[in-house]
Amino acid sequence: MHERHLNRSKYFKEQEFTVEKHVIPFIQEVREINENTSILEIGCGEGGNLAPFLKIGCKRIVGVDMSDGKIKNANKFFDKMENGNNIEFICSDVYDLSLEDIGQFDIIITRDVLEHIHGQERFMHFVKSFMKSDGKFFLGFPPWHNPFGGHQQMFESKFLSNLPFFHILPGSVYKFILKSFGETEAKIKGALEIKETGITIERFEKIIRRNNYTKEKQVFYFINPNYEAKFGLKPRVAWRLISSIPFIRNFFITTNYYLISKNETLPNKSS
Repeated sequence: MHERHLNRSKYFKEQEFTVEKHVIPFIQEVREINENTSILEIGCGEGGNLAPFLKIGCKRIVGVDMSDGKIKNANKFFDKMENGNNIEFICSDVYDLSLEDIGQFDIIITRDVLEHIHGQERFMHFVKSFMKSDGKFFLGFPPWHNPFGGHQQMFESKFLSNLPFFHILPGSVYKFILKSFGETEAKIKGALEIKETGITIERFEKIIRRNNYTKEKQVFYFINPNYEAKFGLKPRVAWRLISSIPFIRNFFITTNYYLISKNETLPNKSS
């Protein structure tokens, strides 16, 4: 397994860097973020994505994650931070939360989370209730077919962790390769689950249309902004021609940034 996934402090700093330098400027092109902006992150992990919002001075920040260990780490990371009492971490399945529990927010974030969620259409419909009427929803996720869309970096085998595209092989072949290289049953189960939940750009855009979201901004990256913190590589936006070709673009784009809002107006129905 890659060092950064074992060194949680380093991973936290990578998330913090990427959100501060790339995600917040992306959002602020559409929506100002200030001390009065409320933030909800779903799948927050240890909270690295939320640290920059605390620096801005946002007075209400909530992170939700199902992992008790990650929530405990998050509380430790933020315990000694200035204005740390402005952030709350909740260990819960988001479906177990209601408006009465957490209320509504100006900005909702999911970053590198959507591709792990079963029932993505249900999720997008459910989360809408936590958005204020003028709220924005930021999503960043890798298309399944991109070179490392199978999250190969999690594998113990150095060879497999650096092998592109093999995750798109048929499930039986993929499983055989993982077993042959000595990956644990837990790792194999996780890899097959990601294969099951992996999402394409086309499917995501179909989901947001069905759930009456308005797409306010999108950027497709050939080099993921997060690679700047991880590998020292400068982000590169994908060529417009590649970005415009359905299905094919999924093989070249390492992450998508979307900012969407909910359309309160019901679509017209023809009689």
